[in-house]
Amino acid sequence: MLPSVVKVILICLYASLCLCCIEATVNILRNSSVPAVMAFGDSFMDSGNNNFRETLVKADFPPYGKDFVGGKPTGRFSNGKTLADYIVEKLGVKDYLPAYLDPSLQDEDMVTGVSFASAGSGFDPLTAKLLNVFSSRDEIEMFKEYIVKLKRIVGEEEANDITAKSLYLVSWSFNDWAISYTAIPIRRIQYDEAAYANLLVEKATEFIQEMYKLGARKMVFFNTPILGCFPIARTVGGGVFRKCGDKFSEEAQTFNTKLNRQIQYLGSTLPQSRFTIVDYFKIVQDIVDHSLQYGLEVVDRGCCGTGAVEVAVLCNKLSPICPDDSKYLFWDSIHLTDKGYNIVVDHALQDVMNTVI
Repeated sequence: MLPSVVKVILICLYASLCLCCIEATVNILRNSSVPAVMAFGDSFMDSGNNNFRETLVKADFPPYGKDFVGGKPTGRFSNGKTLADYIVEKLGVKDYLPAYLDPSLQDEDMVTGVSFASAGSGFDPLTAKLLNVFSSRDEIEMFKEYIVKLKRIVGEEEANDITAKSLYLVSWSFNDWAISYTAIPIRRIQYDEAAYANLLVEKATEFIQEMYKLGARKMVFFNTPILGCFPIARTVGGGVFRKCGDKFSEEAQTFNTKLNRQIQYLGSTLPQSRFTIVDYFKIVQDIVDHSLQYGLEVVDRGCCGTGAVEVAVLCNKLSPICPDDSKYLFWDSIHLTDKGYNIVVDHALQDVMNTVI
């Protein structure tokens, strides 16, 4: 069943009345609790913005996207949809969330939201710099551009209304811990675990405050998942039997606790704000611990290649693929399969509906 917004757009396009499309879409969205969804963050939310950046952190080649619409790679780090895609689909906004930098974007796409996320980025500006991807600051600047375009499309009053009512998804910190604190341990030299967590919370606070000034009111934050149980962490720190690396997970939880406390504080002090945290850590942990209940058989390695280390350029058209990715939680050594993301969103959405929407 197509969402009502999509139906209106298709009908209007068929009649070659583009102005009608936009006006009809806005009329429907005006009465919607979630007229649009905006995504910020890393590869868990990136719909292909890194395609337009000179970086090795890309997924615009096979076998990525083999189960997405048309079976073509789009820059999404999965065999299919991402967290952001499943959220917009399940909320009935549209089928998937396009990348802001996609040159094929139409005005109708802009009205219902886009993803500004960049794979490899983090709250820490150093993280994006190390991987040459878009930083959190870059994503905010793109959002500012988006607001200008939105006002041109629907007018200032409607644009302000859409901005205030939209749902904002945020997923940062995985790469901060995995890259800047572990793989290229510049921050580990400068900060102990608690101090680095404080730095990340400080950067998260700056992001929230600026987004609030720009009109964002409904924000959903995905905390750091259980790092130690991701295939790459098992390979690096899990020993011969590739068990979950406890140290990685402990660092993630140190940050998660501090972030949760700060989000609650900001949500109570910024007027009309509705903030919540999706416990990505706990959800993935539960899936790993009770995988068979979710119809999953493999949770310790990815579907691509050996599943132990392959990610981005290491997961390519020469890599062997598992025979049935629906049995796997992970697509590569860091990112979930389409099914994995679907399960996570099913867990998260009810809490989001109760606290934010």
